[in-house]
Amino acid sequence: MPSLAGVIDRRLLVNFAVEPDVAAEFLPAPFEPQLVAGRAVAGVCLIRLAKLRPHGLPGWIGLRSENAAHRFAVVRTDEPDSSGVFIPRRDSSSRITTWVGGRLFPGAHHRADFTVASTAVSEKVAYRSRDRRVSVEVTGSVGRTLPAGSVFDSLEMSSTFFANGCRGWSATGDPVRFDGLELRTAEWKVEPFDVDLVRSSFFDDTTVFPAGSVRFDHALIMRGIAHTWHPIETVDAGPQLAAAR
Repeated sequence: MPSLAGVIDRRLLVNFAVEPDVAAEFLPAPFEPQLVAGRAVAGVCLIRLAKLRPHGLPGWIGLRSENAAHRFAVVRTDEPDSSGVFIPRRDSSSRITTWVGGRLFPGAHHRADFTVASTAVSEKVAYRSRDRRVSVEVTGSVGRTLPAGSVFDSLEMSSTFFANGCRGWSATGDPVRFDGLELRTAEWKVEPFDVDLVRSSFFDDTTVFPAGSVRFDHALIMRGIAHTWHPIETVDAGPQLAAAR
């Protein structure tokens, strides 16, 4: 896959603090939860991309789409000091993205319908996947500080954590193969996002997350950031699973 270039119109990182043993249930080898203040960090990335095209081509031919990724911050046991995110689920408004995802573009994508309302200071993003398995709704506005009780001591700490987690590995049709992708931005600038409402069919499901095992922690927003996507190595967990057996 060639690298892709575009603009992040809006990127909302809606983050949850999760009990480590619960988060670990979602993570195949060689991934383990990356902990902050004794908690795993998971969430939903709601990203609107514009002018997305193969690097080197003019922006006017690029695609525009709404996308979502459910993610867990992870470290890799097979690669010391390696951090990033594991993405069990990706959704997109784009028919093209869902077709090429897992074929020409890393990670399988599911088609979804998005409802979005944006102003200079506020955002409302809601979506439901067409397979009816996932729905999310988030409303709020740009803030100044993180909420009290966050596992992160400061905006700077949170910003650094997510900047260092720019590599992601996505689930594919093969249960032991995970496609890799790295986000590189022209600049890294996040702001706190004060959430008025957050609903997630995934994180709200008490049959998956027992009561008390997950809570909303904080959200961040990025806007108007030039970026590129670069394929990275695929992780093959097959040999590790065979060795474990």
